[in-house]
Amino acid sequence: MPDQQNNSKVVYQSTVTAVGELVSDFRDQGLLVWFGENAPSELHEFSILHKVAHQERAPMPGDVIEINSDRFTVLAAGSVSSDNLLNLGHLDLKANGLTEAELPGDVNVEVCELPMVKVGDTLKVIAASN
Repeated sequence: MPDQQNNSKVVYQSTVTAVGELVSDFRDQGLLVWFGENAPSELHEFSILHKVAHQERAPMPGDVIEINSDRFTVLAAGSVSSDNLLNLGHLDLKANGLTEAELPGDVNVEVCELPMVKVGDTLKVIAASN
């Protein structure tokens, strides 16, 4: 699925369907927790629920994660982050600037302020251009 703006390949895309009450608190700590719509209700409070529109693979270092118009370069992806995203819609997006994942499910991007996420927003993973 090509990205119209720069002919980059979109390898994952979803749409936000719900945002838990505690998401802004986690965002303030540099973390956005994503789960597929089928996540257990006990996870909803601190999660962004989303519905997949397209998936080929999960983020890898060098890829770009785009949330609406905000773009973040992936610096590290933990060993189970791919399985988590592709099977559960689960993504722990951490704006910590680390080039090695601290936890197996982490996907790290540069230190920055993560965006406020709302229903209808889009999440994309754009493959690194080689």
